[in-house]
Amino acid sequence: MTHLHHTGFTVSDLDRSVAFYRDLLGLSVVFEQEKVGGYLAAVTGYASAHVRMAQLELTPGGHRIELFEYLDRRGDGVVAEHGDVGGFHVCLVVEDLVALHARLASHGVDLLSGPVPIDSGANAGGLCLYGRDPDGVRFELFQPPPATGPD
Repeated sequence: MTHLHHTGFTVSDLDRSVAFYRDLLGLSVVFEQEKVGGYLAAVTGYASAHVRMAQLELTPGGHRIELFEYLDRRGDGVVAEHGDVGGFHVCLVVEDLVALHARLASHGVDLLSGPVPIDSGANAGGLCLYGRDPDGVRFELFQPPPATGPD
């Protein structure tokens, strides 16, 4: 393997989720499309797979987030919690977490905390917070510690 290409997850409303990741978190839409059957049916095991999908990225050519809205089926809408097997989050690096936190809070985003100082480990001195997207999928925002140069 050479690198990660994308992280994908299912959403209930593609337009709402694209707006969240694009307008509030600052990702750029690479493409949106609708697919029925074909390779998608084969790879998912859903014979009638019918999805609307979008891929977004922070930097050109960087890791992407892929959003799938299944039009032919609806799941139970339950998102695994942190401690559940299958639970996950996506982490986005930001330059000014305090300012972004204020902006997200003003838009009513479900934030699990304000910016929390990282007090130990490799990222000590940085800041982070967790929040939930419109479907309850967790995301982490991470501001790395200030760079320290030679004395």
